Amino acid sequence: MKGFAALQAEQRANAFKQANELKAYMEAALAQRLSEVSGASKSVAVDVTLPGSAVPQGRLHPVTQTMDAILACFIPMGFEIADGPELEFEYYNFDALNIPRDHPSRESFDTFFVDAPSPQPQKGRLLLRSHTSPVQIRVMERRKPPLRIVVPGKVFRPDPLDAGHSFMFHQVEGLMVDDRTSFADLKGVLEQFLAALFGPGTKTRFRPHFFPFTEPSAEVDLACASCRGGGCSTCGQKGWVEIMGCGMVHPNVFKAVGYDANKVQGFAFGLGVERIAMLKHGIKDIRLFFENDLRFLEQF
Repeated sequence: MKGFAALQAEQRANAFKQANELKAYMEAALAQRLSEVSGASKSVAVDVTLPGSAVPQGRLHPVTQTMDAILACFIPMGFEIADGPELEFEYYNFDALNIPRDHPSRESFDTFFVDAPSPQPQKGRLLLRSHTSPVQIRVMERRKPPLRIVVPGKVFRPDPLDAGHSFMFHQVEGLMVDDRTSFADLKGVLEQFLAALFGPGTKTRFRPHFFPFTEPSAEVDLACASCRGGGCSTCGQKGWVEIMGCGMVHPNVFKAVGYDANKVQGFAFGLGVERIAMLKHGIKDIRLFFENDLRFLEQF
């Protein structure tokens, strides 16, 4: 209608007539439709006793659930959660942890090195951390004892992908340092943790082992839940399943962070989250955690 002014005088009368007819038609059609809708809404019966439609909800990944359960065991014992970078310097991943220069774990077949210049050459090459232990060094550099920390996070190793190995997995590292911590304290903390996670009466054993960053060192085994120690395919007929490594912090590690090894002592431990989840739920293949198959994930 705004364009009517541009029409010739003889055209305006006909244009106004057609526009008014169209306007009247549209108003009548709208009124009729509004009446129909209003009447229909009053005639529809709603049964308020019917159950509502469930809205599909997400859930925590089984690895996240397991990690949360692990951390929940240590927090009541006075441990706090710490974290650090996944892109790490060679110094923190190896040197400060008393790992020799010629150790096999420094080779490319055991560590993902980053093909980029190091921003701090004095700390060595860049790499994807192969364990969560570098966070121990970073925390001890910043803080003085006493301290109790647990470190959850991703780690990376160029392992071939199979039922028991993945090139990315999760660990929880633990560290306790003060002036009197002993191996007996280490055993007590880990036995309490495993009993809380797997249930009271859980059988454990400590075997002598070697780690460059702890001395003495031990491997912790858990009685096989499948055969109750009798021997089966799950435990390789041994009756025991390796669950974690641990030991007293090596004096050279304390030296690297500026602690006096004659005045402090402590213990450290580390465990694989996927391994714990597989034992708790009877899962035979680690690849199931990363394939995003809803048939698997919806069971947790």
